[in-house]
Parts: sequence; structure tokens; C-alpha cells
Amino acid sequence: MEYKYVIGIDEAGRGPLAGPVSVGAVLFEYDEYEKFKKESKDTLAGRDSKKLSEKKREEWFENIQKLPLKSSVAFSSNKVIDTKGIVPAINIAIEKIFTGFKLKPQECLVLLDGNLKAPYEFENQETIIKGDEKEPVISLASIVAKVSRDRYIVKLAKKYPEYNFEKHKGYGTKVHYEMIKEHGLCNIHRRSFLKKL
Repeated sequence: MEYKYVIGIDEAGRGPLAGPVSVGAVLFEYDEYEKFKKESKDTLAGRDSKKLSEKKREEWFENIQKLPLKSSVAFSSNKVIDTKGIVPAINIAIEKIFTGFKLKPQECLVLLDGNLKAPYEFENQETIIKGDEKEPVISLASIVAKVSRDRYIVKLAKKYPEYNFEKHKGYGTKVHYEMIKEHGLCNIHRRSFLKKL
């Protein structure tokens, strides 16, 4: 089967107590990706965004803008997570990505990390465990998802300065739990993740 495009998909922010979950996507023309894969073998393969330093992720994010590809990110808010659950929220964000790309499913090879799934009409899809460490297109998608979410949370931090979101990005750190005890929950907390409080 001759594919026209390769799409990498990954998510960030599945576990935090606050803020949205984000899905990052990277779209290459098939031939461009084959070329990129060879060139990036030593620099990117095996790079899960969570294992890169923040500085390195930001550098890669800037570099992605210069590569021959399209990137996209979609969020599902904490409200969607609370009403529908984390997995449906991730799936909604994935749907948004594919709606935005407007591609013919039969022309695409879709590579996804972990247990993610593309819309069913994209029959040529493969879910890869630790895909962000094995497939450069998923590594790039993982960087897009993580950096976009982190930047968004840093913006929100200005609205809710008492929670130090810019430091922990909404994850359940000791400091974050202390701030919740002191100030209660704010509008961007995932109440379904904090039922015991």
C-alpha cells in the first residue's frame, strides 16, 4: 500500500489534578518522513518528551516549526474530563485533530503511542507501546502535546497565582496538594480526580 501521509499522535496531561489533557499530532508526507527518519536516527529516536529537560523540549518545539511537516494540538478541558472521563476526553481531542487535518483516511498511515486510537475510518493505524521512544513521528507529537500544554498552564497560572501552576503544571506534587488544602479547588481543577479531598 502506498501511503501519502504519516501521522504521529501522542497525548500529555493524562495524570494531573488540574488543567486540560492535550493531544499532539505531526503530519509528514510519506517520503519526507522516510528522509527525516534516517536523518534524525541519532538525535530524536528514543526521545520521549517526558524524559527531555524543559529546555530541550522547548528547543525541539521551535525546531519542529522549521521541519517539512504540519503540527497540530487539541485540548479537552478539565470540565470535559470531569463529565466524560479521561479516556473519552482524549478521544474527543483526537477527533478534533483529524477533523482539522481534512485528509482521506486511505492515504494515511497513523502511528499512535500507548493505547491511543485514531477514528475508526483510519484503518491504517498502529498503536505502539512506548511509541514515543521508537518512532520519531510519535516523539515529535509527544513534544508538541507536552510543550503546548505546559505553555497553556503557565498562562493559566497568572489567573490563579496562589496555586503555583507554572511550577508543577497541575500535577499532584506535595506543594500542589498543600495549595489545594489552603485555597480549596479552583475552576481548572479536575474534581473527578480529587474526590477524596
